[in-house]
Amino acid sequence: MSMLAILPLRTRPVRTVKQYSRSVVGIRQQQRNLAVGSAPPEAYLEPVDGEKGIAAITLDRPGAKNAISVKLLKELRDSLDKAAFDPSVNVLIIRSSQPGSFCAGADLVERRTMTKADVNKFLADLRSAFSLLEDLPMPTIAAIDGPALGGGLELALSCDLRVAGASVTKIGLPETKLGIIPGAGGTQRATRLLGASKAKTLIFTGRMLTAQDALEWGVVDVVADPSSTAYDAALQLAKEINQSAPLALRAAKMAISKAPELDLDSGLSFERACYEPLLSTSDRMEALNAFREKRKPVFKGE
Repeated sequence: MSMLAILPLRTRPVRTVKQYSRSVVGIRQQQRNLAVGSAPPEAYLEPVDGEKGIAAITLDRPGAKNAISVKLLKELRDSLDKAAFDPSVNVLIIRSSQPGSFCAGADLVERRTMTKADVNKFLADLRSAFSLLEDLPMPTIAAIDGPALGGGLELALSCDLRVAGASVTKIGLPETKLGIIPGAGGTQRATRLLGASKAKTLIFTGRMLTAQDALEWGVVDVVADPSSTAYDAALQLAKEINQSAPLALRAAKMAISKAPELDLDSGLSFERACYEPLLSTSDRMEALNAFREKRKPVFKGE
């Protein structure tokens, strides 16, 4: 991730997405589709109503439990590109449009119609999209409200944080039971997150984890209260993160993400390189003034 990520931001008003309230969002989306005569999108970026600075990429292929089709992958990539260059986005949530879903992995029905060349391109595009997600400058949260299998879990592992619904029972990397291995970063990101032993156990066995199992293993960071959803809990976490200065969040993510690649001395030098530009920002002065005046700071990403 380049130091260019620490650039002044300007926020703009955003809309709200209530917990799985698709009535308004769905109608707006349908109107857009009718206006341009296109098929409904399977993934799209949208602001979260009433929460300036928080946005969501919504997976909207409910009939297939958001299995990753060629169309969904392209629209996911387009949405990630938009988020990467949208200075108003301080925190990004990856979510499903429907309760009880997250992402069931690659679309195996579509896969059967692909040539070898098609499959190779699809996997290259999938790896590229997940790397783009991992490298986004702002914090990202996966809201796992249903099965996260294969590529679906690899999608979640590409986020900074993962929140699971209490009732979720299928979180795993079952590829070895299908004669393959995780092919979109699962072997690498699971190992970095869990350690080699747990990653091997998860992948060798193709084991399905419940939300509570995933929490104990370290696959997810939070399990939502049973009366709530993963999206609710992810939004609550996003609100807490969004109280921090946008430039500081980006610098912190950059420094932390680089840490595993560096020895301690190099890491400390990189941390200093991320830290020093923040000292001259308007948000830093705002934080000091707010502390002195005993009020909450109002950050502008400048």
